[in-house]
Amino acid sequence: MIRSIATTVAATAFVASAAMAQDIKPAVVFDMGGKFDKSFNEGIFNGVSRFTEETGIEFGEFEVTAEAQREQALRNFARRGFDPVIAVGFAQAPALETVAQEFPDTRFSIIDMVVDLPNVQSIIFKEHEGSFLVGVLAAHASETGKVGFVGGMDIPLIRRFACGYAQGVKHVNADADVFQNMTGTTPAAWNDPVKGGELAKSQFDRGADVVYAAAGGTGLGVLQAAADSGNLSIGVDSNQNYLHPGSVLTSMLKRVDVAAYNVYKTAQDDSWAPGLQVLGLAEDGVGWALDENNADLITDDMKAAVEAARAGIIDGSIQVHNYSDDNSCPS
Repeated sequence: MIRSIATTVAATAFVASAAMAQDIKPAVVFDMGGKFDKSFNEGIFNGVSRFTEETGIEFGEFEVTAEAQREQALRNFARRGFDPVIAVGFAQAPALETVAQEFPDTRFSIIDMVVDLPNVQSIIFKEHEGSFLVGVLAAHASETGKVGFVGGMDIPLIRRFACGYAQGVKHVNADADVFQNMTGTTPAAWNDPVKGGELAKSQFDRGADVVYAAAGGTGLGVLQAAADSGNLSIGVDSNQNYLHPGSVLTSMLKRVDVAAYNVYKTAQDDSWAPGLQVLGLAEDGVGWALDENNADLITDDMKAAVEAARAGIIDGSIQVHNYSDDNSCPS
């Protein structure tokens, strides 16, 4: 009898748990560049797809192609009962501020910007820390003492990548030259691989032999230009090493995939919470990629140098300046 009761209780608990696991209707609004940009948006897509694969819970999705669509998409998902809703990218902040107040019972998460509302979770990253690490690798790999950076839209977020990278390079070689170019000042800067390739080529022509791209889809042109010219590139956000094996030195990993997955997972298990999350090296929110596609490019000395830098940043013995603190970068 006792066993029967215990079995019944366990079965009831399992059914309740299964019901709770299905009690979410998640959605995601991708930003400009599309979910298959092989970079930032695609990292988000991989994270939410992993959640669906593990749970069977499908997610609603919308790919923004015009700025006005952001607010429309967020509102439509909230109106149709989707919850939680992920807003991808800093540019969605104004739209989210409006829509989140209209739907105070809907949980929203925004990745790459802070929106201070009681039903919004803001997730940002310490890109400067991860960029410092790939700067260390770039300086070790460079034979000319000249390296480059190609950013997407000229905003403080991308300047943060550039600044961290330059600091990492200078940490290894104080005399190194670091060339920097931004692609543009509008959202179109995220999806212009031709312009990215041209900017990278101009840096290679000036003597750079490693160029880091933090430019969304535009960065694909940078990686292609490096492969075509026999130079090295550094990918960003997702692991892009596979795009040009033997030419991509590494990729600065920004774990937006994990962040997106955790939004849905915590909503599912009822531990989702509003407020600010800041993910850096200590939280494994950023890092660098090593796999079969770049293993021959990374020596043991380079591994030791980058791991020493990582440990130093985490324990505080190496301070990486955050461009966003004062809109400046140490020379």
